[in-house]
Amino acid sequence: MNTQEALEKAEAILKDLALSFTCPEENRLDAVIKADDLKKAVEALLVTNRWGYLSALTGLDNPEYEVDEDTREKVAVEGKGSLEVLYHFAAGAAITTLRVSLPYDAAEIDSICDLVPAATLYEREAMELFGICFKGTPSTEHLVLPDCWPNGVYPLRKTFKGLNEKAQG
Repeated sequence: MNTQEALEKAEAILKDLALSFTCPEENRLDAVIKADDLKKAVEALLVTNRWGYLSALTGLDNPEYEVDEDTREKVAVEGKGSLEVLYHFAAGAAITTLRVSLPYDAAEIDSICDLVPAATLYEREAMELFGICFKGTPSTEHLVLPDCWPNGVYPLRKTFKGLNEKAQG
């Protein structure tokens, strides 16, 4: 199966679960999925249809911005906007990404570790760096950040300004 056929197959598999599809590049298909449909989509791709494998899980911070009156620069507003979890699946050169948007005040999603055990590393990284809660993930221990890292401080959120001296220990 060539790349285009693989992407067409992925789109057919996900058509009843996706809110929308885009093709940002010729070898990519992005599907916007509701959080409640994520596990169904992963199961449809990997378990039922054996389409590819999980190649990565990434987080994306989409804050609301306001303009700082003194500097005239755009500044991310704390607590406003959304976080996105992107589940990237590969089948040869074809990449299908499931995009799930979560509000800041409810950044929770079900873990997919029961379907893809190796996802635990990606989920732990996103928990630490973005503050996304993966319900049912088998481990919540620190993976990337030191154990002394303060709770509630997420270094890949656009509102992160660094640690003050007190927080650094």
